[in-house]
Amino acid sequence: MKYPYTQQFRQNLVEWFHREQRNLPWRHTKDPYKIWVSEVMLQQTRVDTVIPYYQRFIDKYPTLESLAGADEEELLKMWEGLGYYSRARNLQAGVREVVEKYGGTVPNNRHDLQKLKGVGPYTAGAILSIAYNLPEHAVDGNVMRVLSRVLHITEDISLPRTRKIFEKAVDELIHPDYPGDFNQALMDLGAMICTPVSPKCLLCPVREYCLGFMEGDADQLPIKTKKTKSKNEYYDVYIAVNDGKILFERRPSEGLLANMWQFPMMPKKQPSENTWEPFELKYNVTITKVLEENFVEQKHVFSHLTWNMSCHLIEISENGPFPDSVQFVTLKEMEALPLPVPMAKIMNILNRYIFHSPE
Repeated sequence: MKYPYTQQFRQNLVEWFHREQRNLPWRHTKDPYKIWVSEVMLQQTRVDTVIPYYQRFIDKYPTLESLAGADEEELLKMWEGLGYYSRARNLQAGVREVVEKYGGTVPNNRHDLQKLKGVGPYTAGAILSIAYNLPEHAVDGNVMRVLSRVLHITEDISLPRTRKIFEKAVDELIHPDYPGDFNQALMDLGAMICTPVSPKCLLCPVREYCLGFMEGDADQLPIKTKKTKSKNEYYDVYIAVNDGKILFERRPSEGLLANMWQFPMMPKKQPSENTWEPFELKYNVTITKVLEENFVEQKHVFSHLTWNMSCHLIEISENGPFPDSVQFVTLKEMEALPLPVPMAKIMNILNRYIFHSPE
């Protein structure tokens, strides 16, 4: 069935956006680089969380060239706490391509944009519509939720092929004069009104043109099959002290949290497994004193797995040689290294423990 309210829907949506849009720092620029940065940061991350990171990041790297030339460890430190660190690496790689291949000018067409590292259909559409005012779709889960209700689309949005249905829908609906505002309006509508649970239909500026509202089942859409359960992994984490310094390790250069720094982690097949001896053998050290067994229990949830960590505060003597990825650092030196969120939490607890402990 062809949607009968295209003109009214797009007009009402854009007018509402012009009145009610959220005041966000990346909306005060048409610089495609800065919009690119904001869109990458907003992937999998709440707007309120992104705002201070975005402002610090743009202060540090105000141009494509400044980011292209940045040291990776410094970049990861700037990104620390945002998670999904491959986003930062891919952003830098894409920016370097723009500097090298396009003379520092972000391409203004989908074909070239989507060739850049880390730039998918959504990010490309956001850059093209917002920075270049081109009528290009920018479809993510937020947009699919809104349009599944407005257009009464009942296909399963968890299936990759379904995205094409929504991309075609946006191509037909998008406001020809305000394509960037239209795409951002869909985002704001999803964030403020057409929320995942209990949509505020009575406050919606396009309620009159929403087929889901007319059918009375807007809150039942979109259709989405449930994800498989997160995998649980168990680790002993060793806060290993020697002569006032702590054993610290850089993660591998590929995979989860690549090149980030951490306390040594020993995997366990089950929570009760003891890894003291394997730890000594792997790092060529001897545990001389247990200061706090089960110093802290930490759980960190990723999108696909959960780390369950038992942290042990110990003293060690060096046997050596150490693996290349390992070094001893002070707490102060540790603060300058890029740390994943679970390690930063452990470090903060350790800081408080040391500060409040009696001499």
